[in-house]
Amino acid sequence: MRILSLIASSTEIVCALGLEERLVGRSHECDYPPSVRALPVCTEPRLYLERASGEIDRQVQTILQQALSIYRVDTERLRELRPTHIITQTQCEVCAVSLKDVEAALAEWLPGDGARPEIIPLRPDSLADVWADMQRVADALGVSERGRKLVCGLRSRMEAIAERTQGLPSPSVGCIEWIDPLMASGNWMPELVSMAGGRNLFGEAGRHAPWLDWEALVAADPEIILILPCGFDIARTRGELAPLLTRSEWPRLRAASNNVYLIDGNQYCNRPGPRLAESLEILAEIVHPEVFWFGREGSGWERL
Repeated sequence: MRILSLIASSTEIVCALGLEERLVGRSHECDYPPSVRALPVCTEPRLYLERASGEIDRQVQTILQQALSIYRVDTERLRELRPTHIITQTQCEVCAVSLKDVEAALAEWLPGDGARPEIIPLRPDSLADVWADMQRVADALGVSERGRKLVCGLRSRMEAIAERTQGLPSPSVGCIEWIDPLMASGNWMPELVSMAGGRNLFGEAGRHAPWLDWEALVAADPEIILILPCGFDIARTRGELAPLLTRSEWPRLRAASNNVYLIDGNQYCNRPGPRLAESLEILAEIVHPEVFWFGREGSGWERL
């Protein structure tokens, strides 16, 4: 079995299932556990990712308007690696290599390239979908029981946190997933906020991240604001805050004085894999520091 994982979260799933030694390649975003960085990289973005949030968004819109893919799959390297299984996703063409990208690459697969790889497409719209995807990967890779144990362990760990929040106050929480233009968190994040004992204000569980108007943010005036841009670590996020902090409305938000938190949105929260349990721990110790402390401050989150 030779596994090619083209999503950062699925690479983490494969490793959590004890199959890291079966990985033969990865995407340009797969970086955890750190040992996978030694694997051959099979994808690259068409974007200049070092640019500011607003410019990245403009690049994305331009590429999509041209009906192009945001990512390239290295078909030559794919042939060289001879994978038996390729894991990809169908949730978002902006976030990672998609099923369409993989199918286009395999369209050039030749008879001499060996048996066509089995494609395992994931679609994690909600927390339940994340668990189902983990089991789907385990089943496809022949380790179904390991999958059940992994999912059961993660769910138990997270449900224990949710149970401890019962009866606690539920402060209002605004999650910002992209800074320029403003976007709120969706998919599984509203569920995680609720499990952490907060009241999510924007975005719906199981639905894509929605655009967020400044007027709506000001009107809702969250007690807590979490800033967790997809693909950005904490240092990168700090460097992108000007479009928020320079708005005249910002100082008037009640969270702005001492309840704005930066979360590593690249490693946590936006990766629908095993570390969603750690993401919940981060949210819990932010929302209810009087009850929870997991030692995530400084690595997973910082106060603005």
